[in-house]
Amino acid sequence: MTTAVATRAPLARQLRSELRWILRRPRTVIGLGLLCVVPILAGVGLWFAVDNTQGPAGPGLAAIIAGNGLVLPIFTMFLSLPLLLPLVGAIWAADGLAGEANSGTLRGLMVAPVGRIRLLGVKAFGIAVMSLFAVTLMALVGAITGVALFGMDGMLTVSGTTLPVGAALGRIALTIVLVTFQVWAVAAVALAISACTEHPLVVMAATMAGIIVFAVLGAFSSLDWLQPYLITSAWDGLADVMRDPMPVDGLWNSTALAACYLVIGLSLAAIRLVTKDG
Repeated sequence: MTTAVATRAPLARQLRSELRWILRRPRTVIGLGLLCVVPILAGVGLWFAVDNTQGPAGPGLAAIIAGNGLVLPIFTMFLSLPLLLPLVGAIWAADGLAGEANSGTLRGLMVAPVGRIRLLGVKAFGIAVMSLFAVTLMALVGAITGVALFGMDGMLTVSGTTLPVGAALGRIALTIVLVTFQVWAVAAVALAISACTEHPLVVMAATMAGIIVFAVLGAFSSLDWLQPYLITSAWDGLADVMRDPMPVDGLWNSTALAACYLVIGLSLAAIRLVTKDG
């Protein structure tokens, strides 16, 4: 009499499989395409605005933009952070658990010798890598568009100083990391919601509704006591990457708050998966 022994698939193979699965989904391709379009539209719109500006403000605006194309990737990342980037992260989180539950594949994964916490880790890893890829892709397209339209003489900061190209690229890289972490934190909360439903659209709607509600709450001065706990309120602090010298307090606070949301989201998702019937 023989007994079948369940063996775990190598972790590296699971991670590669997860990334391939995400990349092959049509919604991923559409989302990445939209992220690439944003810096192009922003750059072209800004170029026409500078080109068509007349009067005393014209030369001033042109002087600011000329040779300052490396600002465009940072500008587009900040422009997309309140809505588009979290939506893309929520889509991956929704497909990761709710989507697979809806298609019936999640049950097979949960009864397989993988481990539910390990399964969640693979899903979280896939979302993190794809978030980094998406933000980097947006920044790359923004940098190419900005340099092509406005040149590359450095980066004019909001403090009035001009950073050399090397330092400007460093600021762009730092912004990519910071924005990616914020998107991952939002996606972690979406992953917790995804573990509680079989409908991906519910996950996306709930995540975006939460972001909108947070933004509205942060707009009321009477609720200032609540703002330190709202992840959307901390996003304004990321603009400090455009200052020279660069203050780190706002960057640290926003990153620490995102880390709290990340831990809470993944913890809730883990609790739900562990207690969920196979």
